[in-house]
Amino acid sequence: MSVFVFTPRPLTHEELAERREQARQRHADRMAANQQAQSSAGPAQLSSDTQSTQPADTKTPGVEGDPSQMESLLAAVKEPEVEEVAKDTFVAFARVYSGVVRRGQKVFILGPKYDPAQGLNMLPEGCMASDSVPEVPHLTCCTLDSLYLLMGRELEELDEVPSGNVLGIGGLEDFVLKSATISTSPACPPFIPLNFEATPIVRVAIEPKHPSEMPKLVRGMRLLNQADPCAEVLIQETGEHVLVTAGEVHLQRCLDDLRQRFAKIEITASKPIIPFRETVVRPPKLDMVNEELGRQHKTAIIHQVKEEAPQSRFSDTLHVDPGGLVTITTPNRLATVGVCALPLPAEVTCLLEASSELVRTLEQVNMSLREGRSLTVSPRTLEDIAHLKARLAALLQGHKWKNAVEHIWAFGPRRYGPNILLNSVEGYQRPSVWQCLDPAEKGAEPCPAALRDLDNSIVSGFQLATLSGPMCEEPLMGVCFSVERWDLQQTRARPEPPSRAAAPDSEGAEAGEAVPEDGGAGLQAAAAAATPEEEAGPGRVTRHWAGAGSAGCYGPVSGQLIAVMKEACRHAFQARPQRLMAAMYTCEIMATAEVLGRVYGVLGKREGRVLHEEMKEGTDMFLISAVLPVAESFGFADEIRKRTSGLASPQLVFSHWEVIASDPYWVPTTEEEYLHFGEKADSANQALKYMNAVRRRKGLYVEEKTVEHAEKQRTLGKNK
Repeated sequence: MSVFVFTPRPLTHEELAERREQARQRHADRMAANQQAQSSAGPAQLSSDTQSTQPADTKTPGVEGDPSQMESLLAAVKEPEVEEVAKDTFVAFARVYSGVVRRGQKVFILGPKYDPAQGLNMLPEGCMASDSVPEVPHLTCCTLDSLYLLMGRELEELDEVPSGNVLGIGGLEDFVLKSATISTSPACPPFIPLNFEATPIVRVAIEPKHPSEMPKLVRGMRLLNQADPCAEVLIQETGEHVLVTAGEVHLQRCLDDLRQRFAKIEITASKPIIPFRETVVRPPKLDMVNEELGRQHKTAIIHQVKEEAPQSRFSDTLHVDPGGLVTITTPNRLATVGVCALPLPAEVTCLLEASSELVRTLEQVNMSLREGRSLTVSPRTLEDIAHLKARLAALLQGHKWKNAVEHIWAFGPRRYGPNILLNSVEGYQRPSVWQCLDPAEKGAEPCPAALRDLDNSIVSGFQLATLSGPMCEEPLMGVCFSVERWDLQQTRARPEPPSRAAAPDSEGAEAGEAVPEDGGAGLQAAAAAATPEEEAGPGRVTRHWAGAGSAGCYGPVSGQLIAVMKEACRHAFQARPQRLMAAMYTCEIMATAEVLGRVYGVLGKREGRVLHEEMKEGTDMFLISAVLPVAESFGFADEIRKRTSGLASPQLVFSHWEVIASDPYWVPTTEEEYLHFGEKADSANQALKYMNAVRRRKGLYVEEKTVEHAEKQRTLGKNK
């Protein structure tokens, strides 16, 4: 069942004349009733108002003769007509699969995420929709106000509809967002949401022209979200109202609907925001002139990465080895993190992106197990999780991916994205993310000794790093971060009397030490107090921070560890060859043989790539399949129609994410590249153009070259 907006058809001239006559008759009857009431009011009123002493029948003809009264009458007739035509009604488009639907019947509205097992556990046995139903997630009760037979532009009201028919249901706008399942039993499993081929990918930020009309915009966007099944409305962290659509034409249609039908206000839309992704790839074997790279070039690349490392406050504690391992120490010298970045296989990235909802469910189950809460998981969900684990194990093959599935620490960003954090710390055995699949571990709480107190800080830093990459603050995709080292230094406190060590205003407390209750040694947060003898050596894995179970996990050490983990992931990302990923459309074009060359010219101009073409049998039309970047798709349909005089019509559907082959940070390094591109190498770089456009939109620093050698143009004819 889906929801659409039904607008009543405009009235014909005969219907308008009939309604005008009915309104005139009602007004005349009302005036006659007023005259009768005034004539029977009594002598006092008759003497005070001489006009009311006239007979009632003498006032009735005056209704048609008085022009002022006729104008007010016509205005009264037109006003309800305008309101009636402008009012939109939401009608649910549904199909009856079993039983009979009757008007006035009380039913259950089951959302797409409704779980029948959870609902039956929370509802009393034999509960009906007419009973008082407790609050259940994704389940509501309502009454079917009206049933309609869809007759083109008109609707015919019905009392009941048997199974196998398609009908319209009114009065569900407060209960159904996009789609839902209607049933008289809460044990009915809901249908899956409607799957649309067009995925929303283009987004714009919308705001009203007059700030006082913001409530109307919010209401209008809510109505648009209900009416259009392919549009999405969301509010970003910055407070902007964002509209996500499938493409340029769909975006323009949604903006027109907002202005004219739903919000009915003047709105201002930003330029289309095209999303990108950041990733890393394997080191290339060929340079830009297809020459094999030698050892000298690889060394130059590593040296270049070291020199280009940003000089920040982590510079004195940052170390990048030739293998790509980044080691960073916190400013207080208490924690050291070593991270390296690896590109995930393309199959694993596609699997994680397609299984995002399942990974989110897995994270919710693990969260409940860590907190000791009971969460009911259906057997089908457990089977899907086991199947996901088996497919990951089958795809992650090779020496460097040995037992990688068992060592997965977290997924990101937002804990369900297409990036992986691996636990490669020697000697640290933490609970697996697949612990819900083990019956022995399902009901048991995780052992505190197996999970470090600052474990969540590592995960939080990883989530922040994958949410905004170092290239243009776009989310990462297809990157695996392996934590090779995680040292928590443990220092010895000065011997002090027990009373002084336990005092809240003691010297250790002022210095930021975590002092246990029994007066034992704790960690000292001051960076100057750590001596070289007390620091752990490289590769040493110490036990978790003693005394940090309560306030230590939210203290300054936790914040520094989050920042250090984020910077370590960003530097490890920069130590590998970086690439941008662009959203791609699948373009289906039907054209004749005469304009085939022009179609290829437009595609090549907009960075498109033709996959294959074939001739349609029995006609002279060619079917061309191509891929086109979403960033280059604006104005593509108009341009291709103009160039081909309307003989070619494209159809764009979002398909996938694709790595842009060019390196945005590329500079010539070999002799062949210097000879081919020159010393400046200022030729067009598509990835650099996209990256600078995103950075400029977000207000980030953009390195742009101005004119190096400029001189005034001389005109030989006139000396100026």
